Amino acid sequence: MAGIGYWGSKHVRTMRSLDSVSRVVVIDPSEERVAKLRHSFPEVDGHPDLESALPHIDALVIATPPSTHADLACAAMAAGKHVLVEKPFATNLADAHRMVDTAAEREVVLMVGHTFEYHAAVWALREMVARGELGDLYYVDTARLNLGLYQHDVNVLLDLAPHDISILNYVLGSTPTSVECWASRHAHRRLEDIAYLRVRYDEPHIEANVHVSWLDPCKVRRVTVVGSEKMVVFDDLESEERLRVHNKGVTQPEESGDLSLPPMSYRYGEVVAPYLVVNEPLALEDEHFVDCVLTGMRPLTDGHNGLAVVEVLEAAQLSLKERREVFLEEVRRGSTSLARLRQPAVAHSREAV
Repeated sequence: MAGIGYWGSKHVRTMRSLDSVSRVVVIDPSEERVAKLRHSFPEVDGHPDLESALPHIDALVIATPPSTHADLACAAMAAGKHVLVEKPFATNLADAHRMVDTAAEREVVLMVGHTFEYHAAVWALREMVARGELGDLYYVDTARLNLGLYQHDVNVLLDLAPHDISILNYVLGSTPTSVECWASRHAHRRLEDIAYLRVRYDEPHIEANVHVSWLDPCKVRRVTVVGSEKMVVFDDLESEERLRVHNKGVTQPEESGDLSLPPMSYRYGEVVAPYLVVNEPLALEDEHFVDCVLTGMRPLTDGHNGLAVVEVLEAAQLSLKERREVFLEEVRRGSTSLARLRQPAVAHSREAV
């Protein structure tokens, strides 16, 4: 376990609960943090850096600041270790490709911590969309808001939006074609603390709106899917009815020329909270990672899954910079061109060595 902050300590807890894990080793330069963790988990071994820990581990979970993800992951995989990287998978597309390529070269498991793809409510939402239960999809709206927590090395877009983008890709069973992004800085001098994204998909043909904020008085974790037949709200802050299906809708009457008639007719039906299997997504995610390490199975959220989300983040950052709609194909082409430009330089440096 590299990094034992908020998420790292949670991974330590879940890994210790797995019978298939014989020992948990933590990597953190802070002796104080390691000592604090040992109050709860006294049997955990501690190391100040990855190099000293490598002989004692088979796999690594990375929950360090996002700017360090790629270097740590590639170093561990180069040593033959399997890796689970917390979100965001990478802070740029070049690093994401570097991790995916290294995993393929070393034939190790690479997985991304898109925890909501292991959430029972998100599973149910995907099934509803796949069955056509909601009718024609009109739009999806997500909100992930809170007061904090400000990060040191990434803005709110890279910190919070990976959750919603991964949910959208999973539920819709597709990846976007284009992104528009609006963001601004308020309390922080360098990093955007609120952002809005419009994410367009071709299959199904739908737009999704994503709102993320570190600067909001209310904590919100909500996904709303609106269809022609039904509407669904996934509220992750609800303790019981996290998923609610609203049998509501609107229809446009046939043209009659009578302006006294209402322009739309409204349907109000029951609200149903479907039964969901109670699960802890992080525990399922960690268990799945360990199973993949032991069996060689491909993770459900593998490196390419992480790469798909980073493509959207890269396009959003470019959209923010250039104030325009950015197509995903643009950043894919740009990433390929960059890799080709870098290849001769790498080859030359190897010859020099």
